[in-house]
Formats: sequence, structure tokens, C-alpha cells
Amino acid sequence: MGNQLQGKRGLIMGVANERSIAWGIAKAMHEAGAELAFTYQGEAFGKRLEPLAQSVGSDFMVDVDVTDDASLDAAFEKLAARWPSIDFVVHAIAYSDKSELQGRILNTSRENFKTSLDISAYSFIDVARRAHPMMVEHGGTLLTLTYMGSTRVTPNYNVMGVAKAALESSVRYLANDLGPEGIRVNAISPGPMKTLAGAAIGGARKTYKHTDQNAPLRSNATLDAVGGTAVYLASDAGACTTGEIVRVDGGFHVLGMPQYDHL
Repeated sequence: MGNQLQGKRGLIMGVANERSIAWGIAKAMHEAGAELAFTYQGEAFGKRLEPLAQSVGSDFMVDVDVTDDASLDAAFEKLAARWPSIDFVVHAIAYSDKSELQGRILNTSRENFKTSLDISAYSFIDVARRAHPMMVEHGGTLLTLTYMGSTRVTPNYNVMGVAKAALESSVRYLANDLGPEGIRVNAISPGPMKTLAGAAIGGARKTYKHTDQNAPLRSNATLDAVGGTAVYLASDAGACTTGEIVRVDGGFHVLGMPQYDHL
């Protein structure tokens, strides 16, 4: 990765384990020279994260519940006490009740709809509001993760598609709000990946196989590819890129139907 992020500092939110997209991004940013801080939720995820954080030279980990204002406030106060400013935040946080990530969206409950939108979309705005004061003097980058189920019907994705649509709209509005202060806001949209979150969606294996066989590159995204894209967006090379949904899906999003052999 060279030294594209040398001298830059940032916060990674949402590493669940070594197969997480957030971890692929964290590893690539470390290799590009960035100093990293991490958040996690709950003791179990903290134990998984600790050796990973140590492997990239980080001793800053803080437990955060993005549905709790006091928890978020405390986390950013601790971060500001460590570093007076930051250059990027990676928001890789989403949630929906696994039992509703199958079947029909018609059966989405009101409670899970509100929870999914709160954690998967509103939390990005909430995090941006707290990160903003730490970027306002010199600019920075806010990154989140989305999926094409936001704009195209994907089996079993259901309410998460609605949540990701809200998240993508938030990217555009935040990009406009924060652009005058030199803060860039973008989302990366990988195709299906073998992650803990992806496994929660009904029929995940079939979806992964379908995109792997039919994408123009005949491949799903890799952690390295997503990580490299994040490095570009957070680096000076991405200085004029904001409000974008950057697709890293082997080109699957361009297709109108499967490849001939898989019709």
C-alpha cells in the first residue's frame, strides 16, 4: 500500500473478526501508514478485536453502543483526549433481526424496522456529528459500507435494503453539508462477502455463488480490494471524491441478466 496514509489517524468502527470487511479496511490502512483506533460492542467482540488491534499497533479500543447517546459521547471524548484531530472514520455497523432476513419484507415488524434503520443508517449521521469537530480545521473522510440491495431487490435482504437506501441518501446529504469544510463522505458497496453479517441473510451461499459465477470479473470482492478502495478514498488521491457509492463487486452491478451459461 506504500505510504498513502502516512501521518493520518482514524477510527474503525465495526470489526467483528478477521473476516470482517472493517478488518480488511483496517489492515490496508495500517499498511498504508495510518494510526488506528477501534470501537467494538460488548465484551465478546472486544476479546476478538484485541489481538487484531494489537497486530496493527493499536492500543486504543473503546466499547460503544451506537443506540446510546451517552456511550457515543464518551467514546469520542476518549478519542479526543488521545488525539486532538482525526483524518478518517470507517463506519461498518449494521444490524437487523436475523429472523426477518428471510422470506418477505411484507412481514417486517415495526420494532425491527426502527431498530434496523437506527443502527444501520442513523448511526452514521450520529457518528459524523461527533467526528465533525475533530476534522473541521483540516478536513477528513467519512466512510461507510453499503450493498446493492439498496437499489435492486435482493432475495431475503428485506428491511436491510431499505436501511442501506437510507444510508446511501445520508452519504449524499452529509457530503453536501460537510464539503465546504473539506470533509468527504463516501460509501463502499462490495458484492456479497463471506462475513459474519453476510451469513445472517437467508440464502447467503446461493447469492455468493451466483455473483461469483456471473460478475464480469467472475469473482466476488476480496478484503484486499475493499481495503485498497478505502485507502484511496481516505488518501490525498481521493481529495475530489465525495458523495459517491463506490462499487467493488467484480462489476456485477452492470448486468441486466446472468451470463449466458447461467441463464
